[in-house]
Order: sequence, then structure tokens, then C-alpha cells
Amino acid sequence: MTRHHSSDNKMIHRRHFLILAAASAVLLPLSARAQSTEKAAAFVKSTGDRLVAIVNGPGSAESKRSAMTEVLTSDVDVDGIGRFCLGRFWRQATPEQQKQYLALFHEVLVTNITAKLGEYKGVTFSMGRSRSQDQEAVVSTTVVRPNNPPTAVDWIIASPETKPKIIDVVAEGTSLRLTQRQDYASYLTHNNNNVDALIAAMKNQVSRNG
Repeated sequence: MTRHHSSDNKMIHRRHFLILAAASAVLLPLSARAQSTEKAAAFVKSTGDRLVAIVNGPGSAESKRSAMTEVLTSDVDVDGIGRFCLGRFWRQATPEQQKQYLALFHEVLVTNITAKLGEYKGVTFSMGRSRSQDQEAVVSTTVVRPNNPPTAVDWIIASPETKPKIIDVVAEGTSLRLTQRQDYASYLTHNNNNVDALIAAMKNQVSRNG
């Protein structure tokens, strides 16, 4: 009987150990993911506050453009988004074309945003829930502009635990970087897949709206 009880005790202890090990394997990643999403949410809150302060604050269009450029450079993975938007044509482009394209992509991004600053005067935003998605974090917010219905905006954050960067903005279910990628692909398809043609069009866009 003693030997039987001893064997049972060993099995019970082993079972308890396995349960604890399994719980640790599950809970630790969950804890890490929770910290990751918390950091991502804090990052989005900080970035959003800075953007709202620029839009609603005083200053000339040029000073706001400069301030907006600073936020985009520090908080957005502009080069990564640019490469994504060019899609398969990135690999086909020469190093010089890639260099010109990325420089122009920065300009286009800033120009598109600052050209609409007046439309966003009085904007506010509120934080929603955050969740992990693969190696990224998704932070939900609601953006409100005067005389407009609230807009659901998700911010996709890469490397949320270490060096968080915005890699996409999804407004009402529409990915901005995916939309831009489709636009570029369509333009290139209609222009013999000529990257130089796209670069020329981007230059015109910047000079026209700059």
C-alpha cells in the first residue's frame, strides 16, 4: 500500500508540475502581449496628441508642415510603407529609382496631409481597445471632426515593445497603405510598368500641392 500511495503521490506531483508548466507557457506570452499592446496604446495616444496639437494649434502652414514632418519622421515607418506601396515594382527599380521614389514618397505623404489640415480644424480623438496581431499591435481610436460623423481609425504598430512605428492606418476598414499600393500598381500598369513615369507623376503632385 505504501508503494502504491508513493506512486500515486508522484503522479499527482508530476501532474501538478505539468499543469503549472502549461499555465506558465500560456500566461507569460499573454502578459508580454498585454504589455506590448499597452505600450502601443501609449505610443498612439502620444502621437495622436501631437498631431491634434499641430492641426488645432496656431502657426503658419509652413510651420505646421515642418512640425508634421517631424512627427511623421519619428513615429511612422515611412520608408517601410513606401516600399510596401510600390509592391513588386520595388524589386524591379534601380537603386537610384528607389532612392528618388522614397524621397518623393516622404514629400507626397507630408503634402497630402498638410494640404488637408484646414479640413481637420477642431479634430479630437478618443482611445479604444488594443489587441495584438501577429508581431504587431492594433490600436483602435475614434476620430471626430466638426460637422462630420465619428470615424473609426485603427493604427497598426510594428515593434510595439521596442521601437514602435506606425506602419498603416485603417480608416473605417480601409487600409491606407493598401489603397495607395493599388493606386500605384494601377498607374504603373497603365504606363508600361515604368517606374520613372511614377516618379515624374509624384514630382508633379508635390510641386502642384506644395
